[in-house]
Amino acid sequence: MLAADYNFNPMDPELIRDPYPAFHHLLENDPVHRSQFGFWVVTRFDDARRVLIDKHFGQGDFVRNIQLFYDDDFDVMSHPAYAWLSRVFVMQDPPDHTRLRGLIANALSLKRIRAMEPRIRELAARQLDRFKQEGGDNFITEYAYLFPTLVMCDMLGMQDDEYSSDTLLQLNQAIADTFPVFETRALGEEELALADRQTEFLTDYFNELFESRRKQPRDDLTTALVMSREGGDTLTPEELSTSVIGLFGAGFETTAHMIGNGMYCLGRYPEQRQRLAGDISLSESAVEEFLRYESSLQATFRTALIDEEINGQPIAAGDRLLTIVAAANRDPRHYNNPDVFDISPREEKPLTFGGGIHYCVGAELARIEGKVFLEELFSRYPDFTVDTDNARRRQAFLFRGFEHLPVAL
Repeated sequence: MLAADYNFNPMDPELIRDPYPAFHHLLENDPVHRSQFGFWVVTRFDDARRVLIDKHFGQGDFVRNIQLFYDDDFDVMSHPAYAWLSRVFVMQDPPDHTRLRGLIANALSLKRIRAMEPRIRELAARQLDRFKQEGGDNFITEYAYLFPTLVMCDMLGMQDDEYSSDTLLQLNQAIADTFPVFETRALGEEELALADRQTEFLTDYFNELFESRRKQPRDDLTTALVMSREGGDTLTPEELSTSVIGLFGAGFETTAHMIGNGMYCLGRYPEQRQRLAGDISLSESAVEEFLRYESSLQATFRTALIDEEINGQPIAAGDRLLTIVAAANRDPRHYNNPDVFDISPREEKPLTFGGGIHYCVGAELARIEGKVFLEELFSRYPDFTVDTDNARRRQAFLFRGFEHLPVAL
């Protein structure tokens, strides 16, 4: 039982270990909570959805938003990692957001993604077989991180001579070292310096790839991005590298942890695993339940662009709001038995991928990857085991997942 005067702290180790008691408390007692850090915390489904889709809420002043975690003198844009983050289109408002999202969405079209499904299936199966053959143990680092990265490499049209196993590991590590800039906290001096260095490594790596495609175009996503146009406009080299790093990172952080969290749930709830084994057509709804029950993305920020009101609470223009989608996905006002893991189809999708103009452009790719993964797993290795007792969660709030998950195929 939490104290009546509970104050939300995204750096609290207990919250990171198990956020749901705090989420339940806020849902029932303080659905629009003023945190000690100066931002509002929104937890109920209808309130969170409104903040995500209402055009009166956007990203606002990027520098001011980051300084909220440091101080007013912190030079945000002098750091390559934060400068990169400022250019990611999900961190921007119209008209810049509209232009960049249009260019990326055109290249990452649903038609292109669906056409990729046979290849995604091949990659899922190949990586499962490799995990088995090499006697893999940690499913997170040896499968969940690698599978979506391989899919993105393939979509980008990267050939074997453009990346090796070592390069793949380098890319994954660089993404892991860069993405803490998304977290709801200040980074330590060494942590930020590492993020800066890795941002520069990623930028240089992908700039070389883009230059190669300009000289020798191919029928792949990299060429589509390089040649992408929206109203006669194209992506600048800086925008290209920013966007592709973002796409890689989305697969690494959200898709990988969706798969890892899903495996953990299947190990923890054997009756639901048996249902899925008996009816693999439930794979799509199982993926939706992974996203709802253990959301790999816990929360996302918005800024009030005008004076507003949420659930009776006045919100001033310029105020920051942390919409906790993981809490909204467990709101009993919206879901029956929200704390029960159940792969039965539900009427409405969870808020994990956001909403409105900032809805995740890679959502359908992640869903297809999850569905294909489950179908190949149960087809090839139906007797897999998950050692949930020795699973170890990563120590971060924003992206919820595991750093170690023992699995045997």
